[in-house]
Amino acid sequence: MFTFDNQTIKDNIKYLELLGETFRSVPEVSAEIINLNAILNLPKGTEHFISDIHGEHDAFGHVLRNGSGTIREKVIETLQKDCEFEELRLTDAELKEFCALVYYPEAKLRRLKKSTETDEAWYRTTIRRLIILTRVISRKYSRSKIRKSLPPTYSYIIQELIFKTDIFGDRDSYYDEIIHSIIDTGAAEDFIISLSATIRRLCIDHLHIVGDIYDRGTGPHHVIDMLMKHHSIDIQWGNHDILWIGAAAGNLACIANVVRICMRYANTSILEDGYGINLLPLTMLALHEYGDDPDLDDFMPKITDEIPDIDEVLMARMQKAMAVIQFKLEDQLIRRNSEFGMDDRIILSTLDINDNTVIVNDQKYPLNTSFFPTIGADPSALTEEEEKVILALAASFTSSDKLQRHTDFLLNKGSMYKVFNNNLIFHAGFPMNDDLSFAEVAFAGSKYSGKSLLDRIDAEVRRSFYDTQDDNKDVFWYLWCAPGSPLFGKDKMATFERYFIDDRTTHKEISGAFYKNVENEEMADRIFKEFGLKAENAHIICGHIPVKYIKGESSIKAGGKIVCIDAGFSKAYHSVTGMAGCTLTFNSYGMNLVIHEPFKSRESAIENGTDIISEHRFVANTEKRLRVRDTDIGASIQEDIHYLNMLLYAYRNGDLRPVG
Repeated sequence: MFTFDNQTIKDNIKYLELLGETFRSVPEVSAEIINLNAILNLPKGTEHFISDIHGEHDAFGHVLRNGSGTIREKVIETLQKDCEFEELRLTDAELKEFCALVYYPEAKLRRLKKSTETDEAWYRTTIRRLIILTRVISRKYSRSKIRKSLPPTYSYIIQELIFKTDIFGDRDSYYDEIIHSIIDTGAAEDFIISLSATIRRLCIDHLHIVGDIYDRGTGPHHVIDMLMKHHSIDIQWGNHDILWIGAAAGNLACIANVVRICMRYANTSILEDGYGINLLPLTMLALHEYGDDPDLDDFMPKITDEIPDIDEVLMARMQKAMAVIQFKLEDQLIRRNSEFGMDDRIILSTLDINDNTVIVNDQKYPLNTSFFPTIGADPSALTEEEEKVILALAASFTSSDKLQRHTDFLLNKGSMYKVFNNNLIFHAGFPMNDDLSFAEVAFAGSKYSGKSLLDRIDAEVRRSFYDTQDDNKDVFWYLWCAPGSPLFGKDKMATFERYFIDDRTTHKEISGAFYKNVENEEMADRIFKEFGLKAENAHIICGHIPVKYIKGESSIKAGGKIVCIDAGFSKAYHSVTGMAGCTLTFNSYGMNLVIHEPFKSRESAIENGTDIISEHRFVANTEKRLRVRDTDIGASIQEDIHYLNMLLYAYRNGDLRPVG
């Protein structure tokens, strides 16, 4: 029995009184201590880390539904290799159909009903298989946690079936009757849907999104909708996410960048259908000013097979119109923020109309077009029509209810970094010096480095978004593309040069010291120390820079201390990485990198049972199986146990009277 001195009880009496309102008697306190101590010895739940989704909602949704391939593995293990009931053993063809049912139960059931495959025998067999799979996937959790994961309608029934403990077979008819009644009352389909959802939920205990949900792909808004329904999640902002947060806040340069990128990838549906952004004023400007533009080759959109027929030339005109507005706004923004130290990125304002050149890095370069109908004596000045367009867009962005809800979610669940279970998670990289020290960055009126820089940026993002007195909200654009931004990590964003200068030497974006030294274990150790991590078992988990597997690169850096998990979810990067995204999983046995091949389509998964084929690559095994007590949640539980023991002592010692 724990003992506490009188002073300790006195110092904590107010907290103990509050705790006593929940646990009102000695038996209640004792029961909770027993329960929590038992939970500490359960296996650690599985964390999933996913980065750089870039709007690929179908592929991402499938990875969520198949648990990064874990569900298929469990089905093979349980219903093929080690299936104790021969009548439930799956053939290879049945395996594909069964997995598709777990991933997409509503759609799969509709298809099966049309083919008259769903008779009573099929329902009985399917429910039995799902119950067995649920038992296997839930065995690392407490009954309390499983109960909280179950759909309320069928919670009691599912508990009876998955916690079946009939050693002597006396209750076989009882369990058979439950399944018979489910089918007989017409509840089988709803029950199958509920069980499938439970399996998917239990498969991913906690989800980390390591930045860049937005841009390139067609459905970042769909991705956010999925994430908002997830039971346990955190987000580390990427620079594309910050750009959209800035646009939602009304920053004009962020809005111009967001709209231009959507034009570049022909993703107007994100703006118009997803967030209700009115593009008509931009369309009219593009037709009026750029209708005769002969130099649109570099503005033709990057179109994927999924996008229906569009007017590519119109899209190119709209992209160029918005690009010119963007560069004008950026010149203005840099001039009003001298502390950003980005004067070298004032490019459009150096335009010499006479010889059609601009100055980049103190050197004059010819432009590949002279068609700039909206540029006058002051190249950075918006025309009246351009100003109307950008202000109309700003009104749409700031008044979009759905965008504002999504942004609130990103701010509530998101942060610059997260320390979780002795892992440091962030999207890009630290500003660092070549000697591996943390570089000082001028930000928000002072200088910061390392952890203090990330903490200050995190606070400034939230302050600026919600501060009605901050009219410009330029911090979001700075974090999007500035050399000092931990979310960017390069010397420049060469968008202007790639559009308008043919000399490719100007297109190169040089990565900062973090990425140059990403294989350096000493750098990793310095970062661990900065964040107070135990270096022996710590990892840095990041994304941002696509890993070129096709060229033999590996996600596992610095002797396993750094794991870069940008494997190219975006279709635009499949040819660069040679893969189609990856998931890092961290379960009770250690870490594994799950690298995904391209996803065909949701329709193919439902109709033909096609799955994402994934390759597992070892990252790190643990010396002993990790338990809940070894996690951050375990540390919190142990603290709870400490105070419960203090309450128990106070009750028994007469320092506090039980309420019950």
